[in-house]
Order: sequence, then C-alpha cells, then structure tokens
Amino acid sequence: MKFALVAGESSGDLLGAGLVRALQERFPEASFEGVAGPAMLAAGCQQIEPSESLAVFGLIEPLTHLPRLLRLRKSLFERWKASPPDVFIGIDAPDFNLGLEKKLRAAGIKTVHYVSPSIWAWRAGRIKTVKAAADKVLCILPFEEALYAGVGVDTAFVGHPKADSTPAEIDVMATRQALGLSADNVIAILPGSRTSEIAMLGDILVAAAARIAQLRESVQFVTPVASAALRPAIEAQIAAAGLTDQFLLLDGDSERAMIVADVVLLASGTAALESALLGKPTVAVYRLGRLTHAIMFGLKLMRLTHFTLPNLLTETPLVPEFMQDEAVPEDIANAVVEFLDDPERRRFISERFARLRTELAQNTDQRAADAVAALLR
Repeated sequence: MKFALVAGESSGDLLGAGLVRALQERFPEASFEGVAGPAMLAAGCQQIEPSESLAVFGLIEPLTHLPRLLRLRKSLFERWKASPPDVFIGIDAPDFNLGLEKKLRAAGIKTVHYVSPSIWAWRAGRIKTVKAAADKVLCILPFEEALYAGVGVDTAFVGHPKADSTPAEIDVMATRQALGLSADNVIAILPGSRTSEIAMLGDILVAAAARIAQLRESVQFVTPVASAALRPAIEAQIAAAGLTDQFLLLDGDSERAMIVADVVLLASGTAALESALLGKPTVAVYRLGRLTHAIMFGLKLMRLTHFTLPNLLTETPLVPEFMQDEAVPEDIANAVVEFLDDPERRRFISERFARLRTELAQNTDQRAADAVAALLR
C-alpha cells in the first residue's frame, strides 16, 4: 500500500502527521511520501519536498513563486503517474493541490482533498474544481458537507483537529501564578505570526492596549511572540507606547497566553478558533493590504458578513470584529472593556464556546483515516 501526500505549511504538516499515524495503524506495511514538514517526517513520511515551499500567502504575492510551484506540481505528477500511489491526499493548499488532484484522478489514481477550501467565504465557483479533482473531501467544519451535497461531491465531516487538542479543563489562576501575573484584569494580545501582520496590526493593537490601560488601573497584557524574528518589532511597538512594564512577552505558547486572559484580542485567523475553543471572550481585528482588499471586495470575491470562524459556527455572532478601516484603537479598546464590565456576558460566551468544542472534537485523525480506508475499499 502506497500513500502520496502534499501538505501546505505547518498546519497541514500537523494534520498530515496525525493522518499518517492513523493510517499506519490500519495499514502497517504502507509507505508514505510527498511534500511534508517535520511532523510528517517524524510520523514516517518520506519527504520529497518540504511543506514550507508551499507557504505563500495573499492574492498578489504568490505570482512571483508561480513558475517554481508549477515546476514542482509537474514533477510530482510525473513521479506518481510513473509509480502510482493507491491514493493521493492533498492537505489544504487548494490552489496547488486541486490542480494536481485533477490530473492524478484523470490518470486513474484515487484522490482525497483534506480541508475544504473556503468556498463558503470567497471564490464559491471553486466547488466545481473540487468536484472535478477529488473522489472524497474531508471537511473539518460541520456546515461544509451540506454545501457539497448539492453538487454530488462525496464528503466526510471529520471534526476539527484543534478541538481534539484543546484541553477541556484549564486552571486560569495557577497559570497566572506560574507567569507572575497579579493584575485584576489580564488581556492576551495576539498580533499574528507573520511580519506583514505585525507591521499592519501591531501599532493598532498596542494603541488599543494603551487605551485599555487608561480605563483600567490594574491590567496586564500577555503577548506570545510567534518567532524570534518578530520580537524586535513587537518590543519596539510596545516601547513606543510606553507600555513595556505592562506587557509580558512569551516565546510562542499562544495557548498559555489565552488561558490566562479574561479577554483575548487578536488578529483574526486560526487563533480566533483556538481562543473560542478555550472558552475565551474574543475581539478580532484584521486588515488586508490595500490592493488585496480592493481586489477581493471590488470584484465581490468575498461573500461573508463575518470573517472569524467562531461567528460562522454559532447561532449568533459572539466575537466583535473590526475589519480594515473599522480597526480603530479606541473602538477596539471599548469592545474589550465592555467584556471586562460584563461578567455574565463572558460566562455565557464561555459556555457556548464549550459546546462548540464538543461539536468539533470528533477524533479527527481517526475519522480521516476511516474515510480514506473506506475509499480504498
């Protein structure tokens, strides 16, 4: 039994590693190869190319990488056409994987696409591409199956891996004591994990923190620094606002930063779902580059009224959102303070987010492996 996989960036690498391990339990003699990161390597997947090579973001930025990516996709197709796997599994990275899946499927190889593209958010027409590319789609959000049912795509809801790994019980006070936090109010501020996000959002979030500090005498801020390369810029932004003594910077460890918080203020993305799964009242901020924003909204590529995942997964939106020109520090600070002033509201949100965690925690690795095994049968 031979499995071929292509995983884009670190999140796909982690998903791929869990799936490889679960498939090894079912097919002990199987081999695994493809575009993989360190987690997949450790799980036993042979690396043809590192997954970081697919970590290209935005609408305009990927164009400079296009020739390299097309060469890579062609070489992978030729490799697997000459020596076919029993199944190909494309993990996220839809712009790269769907084209590869379509060609491999046409060559008679079974294909699985793991993590549906965000067709419910933008570029809805991609559902036709998915239908042509994948024998099966593994969905990590519960509402996605219904979208595909209408066009006859075989899907399986496997749950969200973040829900499986998030602790059900957290000890806020013990974690605060371990970090030396003693203020009445603790705010976690997550400005993002990319240099562009720090440049675009860092000053806005720090300015919001300054306003919160004016409104609250006893407050501390905790910020996880995603990589050492980001620390100087974050420290400079905090120092410029005169808040160095009120900020605790952690090396990574975003989960612990959110655990200690009364409220989480963050750059919208995966972190928003992680915060919700920890039961934390959350305020989300995001800004796109002017050109990217103009293209997405000018051409009506974006079709959502809300842009954070928790607001798409609950009956009513619970996460205040500040997008683009609405990302005003004073308004953001007021949203955080409103949460601090309303413990009943915070409790209600925490209870609803606890139910969300239960809804999404489906033992993702095992369910995904079951779906792949069923396709092989």
